[in-house]
Amino acid sequence: MGAAWLFGIVASGSLVIGALIGVRWQLPKRLLAIMLSFAAGALITALTFELFEDAYERGGIVRAAGGLLVGALVFTVLSALLDRWAQAGSHPRPSDEVPGSVKLDTDAAAADRAPTSASTRGTAGLALLAAVTLDGTPENLALGVSLGEAAGGLALLAAIFVSNLPEALVGASSMKTQGRSSASIVGMWTLAAALTAIAVPLGAGPLANTDAETISLPLAFAAGAVIASLADTLMPEAFEHGGPAVALSTAAGFVLSFVLSLA
Repeated sequence: MGAAWLFGIVASGSLVIGALIGVRWQLPKRLLAIMLSFAAGALITALTFELFEDAYERGGIVRAAGGLLVGALVFTVLSALLDRWAQAGSHPRPSDEVPGSVKLDTDAAAADRAPTSASTRGTAGLALLAAVTLDGTPENLALGVSLGEAAGGLALLAAIFVSNLPEALVGASSMKTQGRSSASIVGMWTLAAALTAIAVPLGAGPLANTDAETISLPLAFAAGAVIASLADTLMPEAFEHGGPAVALSTAAGFVLSFVLSLA
């Protein structure tokens, strides 16, 4: 159980690190895009080999596919609602500037871009905080379950860490543009980190002791949520602003996560 708590702290700790960076510094737009695409590549490996494959081996294709589709549907619906919330009270951006998700407003964290109205007058940062918490809980539950596997969940741990970091950075920067204090911003992201970290020992303890068919469902659900977040949030924003370098960083993230899955 000590290892589960350690994995939970490491996986969710990147939310705090990202928030600390976001309230203090602004980064080049292309660097943010590269960070997001690297995270996307790492998540592709993790959802394939750590989540969906494990769900299939434990519960069969029907449970795995059904759980994945439900996870993708739930995340998509919640993400759409959070995007509306993020856009509330702000002027919509021109259609050729709108990324995959309004709440992931990287302009707020970019040194070479002015924040959009979604950040300055809306609630983009809070919406992204809610999305990361909702998405991170099933991921961390799956991480706890994977601790009993041969690879020990290293690939999934790395993927969660590198995906949390840029999202927290962008979310904290967006909150900063709304005039929130640095202490309150870091406090909110720390609370989200604590909530998601608790899911790891829950996955390694009570959930891991249930039958294989039952465990397959949260694993598949987490895989579906990850796929939806890649298509809805991470990849569109990264490819919109990163240029050709994004393709290479996505591949690098995939390779790193795959190597860790073999460890």
